[in-house]
Amino acid sequence: MTEADYSTSRPVMVTGATGFVAGWLVKRLLEEGITVHAPVRDPSDEKKTAHLKRLADELPGSIVFFKADLLDPGSYGEAMKGCGVVFHTASPFTSDFDDAQRDLVDPAVKGTRNVLESANETEGVKRVVVTSSVAAIYGDNADLQNIPDGTLTERNWNETSSLDHQPYSFSKVQAEKTAWEIAGAQNGWRLVTVNPSLVMGPTLSGKSTSESHSLVKRLGDGTLKAGAPPLELGMVDVRDVAEAHMRAGFVEHADGRFIASAGTFSFLDLAKMLRAHFGDDWPFPKRELPKWLLWLVGPLVDGSLSRKMISRNMGYPWKADNSKSREQLGVEYGPVSKAATDMFQQMIETGAVKKP
Repeated sequence: MTEADYSTSRPVMVTGATGFVAGWLVKRLLEEGITVHAPVRDPSDEKKTAHLKRLADELPGSIVFFKADLLDPGSYGEAMKGCGVVFHTASPFTSDFDDAQRDLVDPAVKGTRNVLESANETEGVKRVVVTSSVAAIYGDNADLQNIPDGTLTERNWNETSSLDHQPYSFSKVQAEKTAWEIAGAQNGWRLVTVNPSLVMGPTLSGKSTSESHSLVKRLGDGTLKAGAPPLELGMVDVRDVAEAHMRAGFVEHADGRFIASAGTFSFLDLAKMLRAHFGDDWPFPKRELPKWLLWLVGPLVDGSLSRKMISRNMGYPWKADNSKSREQLGVEYGPVSKAATDMFQQMIETGAVKKP
């Protein structure tokens, strides 16, 4: 990081600062001596903020908490005052929901609109970095069969997800399109989006909150002992995603969308990484289940596994081009095996996963 690219003289705002990716982003910003404005629902909730306060005590930067809510229009105005860069990372990531529109799409879209409209009204904001996802770039692995070289780039958009099929992915599409629509209607600040694949690694809070933690837990607690789904995904270390965000905020020429992904791995690959480190004492799956069996029983075992999801994802290859983030942002991706083992080790230490 060079002084030419980065200025630590003005505060930045990070929404969802207590979250998985945002926590590591806050840490990097504090390491650079930057003042972080952190809008949260309840600034007095020590359970949510204590780990960030400890970081600020140990690192050169400082953190100031503000009260705000994603669905409360205008509530980010106070936190945004004086900020040159806004990082909008807050968005729901879960497969456990009752109403896709209410629980996924509305918070993602309305929250994005709320934050970006506040940026329009705040003098001095020059850049907004939105945490999107590769889920906004593709819907199902089968979609890759219809693009050049079967390789995702920042030019691709997810056109196959909906409220009824892959609703989380649909929420990310709608939120990112909303961001670009708002950005295109003004000329005060530049929008950059970071589109990570499945984010792996430990949390700074010690709490396992993201869907990737649920996946790794199932790999180790015996849920998938009979076999792993034959599914390929992009994966990336959370620390590299945080670095990509910081650089997206401060590298002068950063522009557009950036895929943040270290490589392609299957569920079985992930299980092999964990077994290589933790040994055979844990019931990590040793084989893949046949697709026909998953299609038959999957929806009965897990409500999020629809037959359409299984048929359009299991057994299809996955590939994405991360060269833009490497070349324009200078991100160097570390091994996913370290992210996965660090993640599982933390889950053991906190009691989030136990041997069956």
